[in-house]
Amino acid sequence: MNQLDGLAVIFDLDGTLVDSEPLYYEAGRLTLAEHGVPDFSWADHERYVGISTQETVTDWKRRYGITASVPELLAAKNHRYLALARDGLRVYPRMREFVELLADEGVPMAVASGSSPEAIAAVLAGTGLDRWLRTVVSADEVPYGKPAPDVFLEAARRLGVDPARCVVVEDAPAGAAAAHAAGMRCVAVPYVAAQADAPEFATAGLLLRGGQAEFDPRDAHAWLRRPTTST
Repeated sequence: MNQLDGLAVIFDLDGTLVDSEPLYYEAGRLTLAEHGVPDFSWADHERYVGISTQETVTDWKRRYGITASVPELLAAKNHRYLALARDGLRVYPRMREFVELLADEGVPMAVASGSSPEAIAAVLAGTGLDRWLRTVVSADEVPYGKPAPDVFLEAARRLGVDPARCVVVEDAPAGAAAAHAAGMRCVAVPYVAAQADAPEFATAGLLLRGGQAEFDPRDAHAWLRRPTTST
């Protein structure tokens, strides 16, 4: 029985459902090294957490003066990421439990991500999450990526649910800002611990400063059942 009274839940993918950021970092590091940037660090990568792949490589081109085109950089990074992801990608166990809990109640769910459609499909299929998460929106399919609300609004449209009845689960400040702009409540599970005090997270209805270590599917479910408050 659905105890959530018509709510829908929209998940970010990378860093929220799956621990893919190390793979995206490695794909980015290798791609940049190929284009004359040999010292791309994890700290450099962290500034792009929550930003779409296309916006990331667009910034690379400007920041590092790369001569290759944005489509070439995008294709190279996606190719490397998909090759790495095929070797295994970890789903956060408590997030999988949360998805299963919601699915058992028949709660409408979607994924709204800055990754490419091909990357999203590969990750969901490879982890088995596609069993429950069939409604998917990539930032490539909307005019603007996060922090714009476009991906979340499109996910709500495809689910047939009013945005005000949607709850977003996010790990990045840009995603929390996008949820707020979409008029949706947000469960924030910061991937980068140092970003827990980011002003964008202040708009989240539920902020778990400890990230995935603090996330409990039963507690999150109980929070969802609380009366909706203004975002």
